[in-house]
Amino acid sequence: AYALQQVPWLPTRSRDFVPMFSYAIGGLAQMWTGGCYPFNDAELSEFPFDYSALAPYYSQVAEDIGINGVADDLGEFLPVHDGLHEPLKLDEHSALLLTRFTRKRDYFREQHGFHLGRARHSVLSRDQGDRKACQYLGRCIWGCPTGALYTPALTLDECRRSPHFNYHNGCYVTYFNYGEDNRIASVSARLLDSGAMRDFPVDTLVLACGTLNTSRIYLESVYRNTGEVKVLRGLMDNRQVLMPFINPGMIGRQYRADSYQYNQLAMGLENAEANEYVHGLITTLKTAMIHPIVDRFPIDLRTSLHMFRNVHAALGVLNVNFHDTRRETCYLTLDINNSDRHPQLVMNYVPPSGEAGRIAAVVKRLKKILWKLGCIVPPGMTHTRPMGASVHYAGTLPMSAEQRPHTVSADCRSHDFPNLYIGDGASFPFLPAKNITFTLMANAARIADRISSDNA
Repeated sequence: AYALQQVPWLPTRSRDFVPMFSYAIGGLAQMWTGGCYPFNDAELSEFPFDYSALAPYYSQVAEDIGINGVADDLGEFLPVHDGLHEPLKLDEHSALLLTRFTRKRDYFREQHGFHLGRARHSVLSRDQGDRKACQYLGRCIWGCPTGALYTPALTLDECRRSPHFNYHNGCYVTYFNYGEDNRIASVSARLLDSGAMRDFPVDTLVLACGTLNTSRIYLESVYRNTGEVKVLRGLMDNRQVLMPFINPGMIGRQYRADSYQYNQLAMGLENAEANEYVHGLITTLKTAMIHPIVDRFPIDLRTSLHMFRNVHAALGVLNVNFHDTRRETCYLTLDINNSDRHPQLVMNYVPPSGEAGRIAAVVKRLKKILWKLGCIVPPGMTHTRPMGASVHYAGTLPMSAEQRPHTVSADCRSHDFPNLYIGDGASFPFLPAKNITFTLMANAARIADRISSDNA
């Protein structure tokens, strides 16, 4: 019921920032495209550990959920860890683009700092347990019927079969309760059916509700205990640009739906600073809804449909991601005057200085690169998505070697509350241009190991 809906009694306010929330079982990753991209040492330079600390957990997660990929031209940006399955079969359009790049690989690397390779997905290319390998049914957008595309609900189902795991559905944790020693004793949750509050005792609390909701719980907990309204600075978000393109070499070819429907290729664009690498995903159009495209043709419907059938196989979209850094002007706080139940979460995000110019420069480079790959970017169709649209939020309770307020240790233990851990992107001190879900999973597995060893 809450796949992409806000809970009505948890108000929010923002300006020019369009966040997405999910209260569905499994969260927002129930609707993800399965992209799994590890951070490298450059991207972890502001973290209190390097790639070697995460590598075994990347491998562990890959083995647990099934991730496909291969060592290729993107290897220096996407470290190759253990546990990778064989890559999926490429659709004809993606295969053509990769072939064109491979023929002029040195040219693209040396002249444009451009790299192209296979995307990495949490999609099975071979059977694993009760889940079947991808059958190329062409219905990924509507949900995978064989379980080949991993979603968190699969892990939740597995956990619920354990006698040591309790899952409480139909309630929302709103704050935690702590004493003078700052040790958390319980969490308070609102029951969705009755609106009543219920307390759950805790020994160790891990908040992994997504950056925005974890921060909300943290802020409301402090407010209810002290009456103070705190500000969590450093909110980050990956800005994204969508670049539709046409590959004339595919015009008139037969469109085929029997393939993995999301992006099959990933690209990288070098920058002066290694951690400012630009990451992109190339999706060739397959079974996406055609009405929004046909409707924009300035001709009658019959002619539009005829044209679309001839160019369908030639269409694609490049989704470009940019890194982000923590800034004082980007923050989360509460407004305590707008709700009789819970304070309003206030989100303020200000783009970094010079962002428009940097985006324009990258778009110009990529248009030229796509042209060299034999593709055309139609004028006026490149679109910079709204702030917040990436759903890659981070940075409000960052890891820090120093014990400062509203930060966590290298093991993601709170410097304010000794039995609190932050298990999501709120703890990231830097946000690379990549999809972050895979690193969230690996870091959560790392935190779980630390908690287990501390409690042994």
